[in-house]
Amino acid sequence: MRGWLPDDSMRVETLSRLRCYGGDNPGGRHVETLPAVASVAHLIADSARATILMTLTDGRARSAGELAFAARVTAQTASSHLGKLLAGGLLKVETEGRHRYYRLADTHVATALEHLAAIASVKSGRVKPRNREVQHLRLARCCYDHLAGRVGVTVAQALQTHGHLIATSDKQFDVTPTGIAWFRDMGLDVATLGPARRGVARQCLDSTERQHHLAGPLGVQLMTLLCTKGWLRRHKGSRAVQVTPLGWTGLKERLGIDPDTVTRML
Repeated sequence: MRGWLPDDSMRVETLSRLRCYGGDNPGGRHVETLPAVASVAHLIADSARATILMTLTDGRARSAGELAFAARVTAQTASSHLGKLLAGGLLKVETEGRHRYYRLADTHVATALEHLAAIASVKSGRVKPRNREVQHLRLARCCYDHLAGRVGVTVAQALQTHGHLIATSDKQFDVTPTGIAWFRDMGLDVATLGPARRGVARQCLDSTERQHHLAGPLGVQLMTLLCTKGWLRRHKGSRAVQVTPLGWTGLKERLGIDPDTVTRML
């Protein structure tokens, strides 16, 4: 294999296929393709690239200029980082006229970032007081395309308490018959959801609450529905999500979620 160089062209999906010779493999059969964990880690390890990636976890596409501003780097530096993230398969780009807009390659990238954030947030000793933006993000935010934060976790727990969802051992949620009826009454027909590779309803580990919220096609459509109903309102330029007064009333009536309990001790 080539020696590792930081500027080498890196691919996220797989390492080059390796050959084994001799020993138990005299025929020189190909070793199974392995994930390129090191190259992905190298891409994310740079603070500017990590900031770019986390900025895009709200699911919105952004220009290079916006991402340069978010990462506090020059346009030239941002262009270099974006090129590496594109080559590594972590980003994709859309062209609209003369403009180019970047977004995460898919939901798997967002999920990986959320899990890494959960690891990084484990700290001991003194903790600085959280500013208002951090408090808003911890309360409710979008995890790429579904609801996260304390509100997201509380909704998932309430759905389980009421018997609408059942957590399974493979990080899925089974939707019960009462759950299908509950979602239908809310305006969401579960039967119309095409299952993703990992099912219709998936458990996603929340980076701040360390408990699971609802992801997958059902989680995506539930957040869309709650925004359409006016229960949730997304903040422009931020991952933060606001629960409206109408939303708190609805969550209390439909799931027994008490806003004072949810917002306490943020």
